[in-house]
Amino acid sequence: MTNVAEQRLHLPRAGTSREELRREMDDASANDAQWLERLAAGTNYAAGDDVVEVAKEAYLRYFSTNGLLPSTFPSLARFEREVVDYAAGLLHGPDAVGSITSGGSESILMGVKSARDRARAIHPEIRTPRMVVPESAHPAFWKAAHYFGLELVRTPLDGDLQIDIDAYRAAIDDSTVLLVASAPSLTVGMVDPIAELAPLALERDINFHVDSCVGGFFLPFAEKLGYPVPLFDFRVPGVTTISADLHKFGYTAKGASLIMSRDPEIYRHQIFKFGAPERPDDWYVTKSMTGTRPGGAIAAAWAVMTYLG
Repeated sequence: MTNVAEQRLHLPRAGTSREELRREMDDASANDAQWLERLAAGTNYAAGDDVVEVAKEAYLRYFSTNGLLPSTFPSLARFEREVVDYAAGLLHGPDAVGSITSGGSESILMGVKSARDRARAIHPEIRTPRMVVPESAHPAFWKAAHYFGLELVRTPLDGDLQIDIDAYRAAIDDSTVLLVASAPSLTVGMVDPIAELAPLALERDINFHVDSCVGGFFLPFAEKLGYPVPLFDFRVPGVTTISADLHKFGYTAKGASLIMSRDPEIYRHQIFKFGAPERPDDWYVTKSMTGTRPGGAIAAAWAVMTYLG
C-alpha cells in the first residue's frame, strides 16, 4: 500500500525566483489547450486581443479587492450595479435585479435556492419541495437539488431532442416549487419552449428558472440582427430567474456570471443575512454562495461590457 505521506511535496525551504517560476509555469502549461489560437468553445471565448487586454487591465487593477465589502470598495458596487442594469435591458426586465457570481453553476444554485426559499414563504404547506428538470438541463441542477434538499424530477426529451411537454406537465404536482428550462441547453443546443412552459409556473405562483448561461449574451444580439429567436427572457410571463454567463459570450474574464431575478420580491429570497442581536442588519450579507468575491472578475465584466457596448 502506497504511503501517501511519503509522496507529498513540502513547501520549499527557500523561495523560488520569478524567472524560475515563469519557466516552471511554461513547462506545466505546455499541454494545456491553447484557447486563443484554438477558440476552445465551451471552455474559453475570445473576442479579439483588444478585448482580452481590456479584461486583463481591469482584472489586475482590482485583483486584490473584495466584492463582499461594498462600503470598502464602492467602485465594485457601482460596476456590479451597472452590469446588472446592462443585463436587465438585454433580457427585457424593467424591474429586474441580480448579482454577479463565479460562474454558471453558482448562478443556477442561487436560482434553485431562491425558488426553495420563496416557496417556504408563500407555500408553507409544502414539506418536500420538488423541481421539474428536463434531461437536457445542466448538471448543476442535480447538484443544487443535492445541496438544498429538493427532490429532482427528471423529464424526457422527444425524438427531436426537445422537451416532451406532456411528460413535463405530468411531472408537476402540489409539491413542485421550481420548473426549469434552457436557452439553449448546454448539452443539445436547443432553446426550450419557454413561452409554453413558464405560464405553468405562473399558474401555481412558483419559480421558473431559465438557464441561459450560454445564450444570455448571445441570443439578444442574434435577435437584434433579425434571426428568429424564441422568447426566453423576462418578456415571458412566469419567468422568475435567469442565469447568464458573462465569461462566455459576454467575453469577460473568468469567473463571472449573472443570476437575474424578475423583481426585488423574487430577488430577496436569494439573499443570505447573518442574524445576530449584537450585530447590525448589514454586517454580513451575501448575494451568492461565497463570502469573498474576487473584485477583478467584477471589474473585468464591467470593463469589457462597457468597452464593447
